[in-house]
Amino acid sequence: MKVIIAIDFSQATSILLSEVKKFAEFLSAKLWLIHVAAPDPDFAGYEHGPQSMRDEAAREFRKEHVALQREVQAFRDMGMEATALLVQGRTAETILKEADNLKAELIIIGSHGHGAVYHLLVGSVSEHVLRKAKCPVLVVPTHTRT
Repeated sequence: MKVIIAIDFSQATSILLSEVKKFAEFLSAKLWLIHVAAPDPDFAGYEHGPQSMRDEAAREFRKEHVALQREVQAFRDMGMEATALLVQGRTAETILKEADNLKAELIIIGSHGHGAVYHLLVGSVSEHVLRKAKCPVLVVPTHTRT
């Protein structure tokens, strides 16, 4: 089975990965942990943006790369086949594109549990992936219930 696990390095990531680890070892699966980094920003009047902004984006990208490798290693230490996938783009669309490219059979994603106003203004990555995916999607709630 080919499984994509989408993580965003928010507080939800540790909850999501903890839940996945509870059953992942029972799946004879190839795992891809995907993190979608922010796309390069467009700057008016600059072809590639100011150097200081490019330097900060590069530092953040390296930090995310190291964190992603650490999470992948935790699955490898459990004896699982896992690969890190760090790509830039719009989050939901990029997850779906990579799932298609890898011929994923399952996407696992966390739900932050934001309210209706947030969804109206910003939207929900998990909802978008759930609606558009060509394979099953497991949505893990990562927020505390009140």
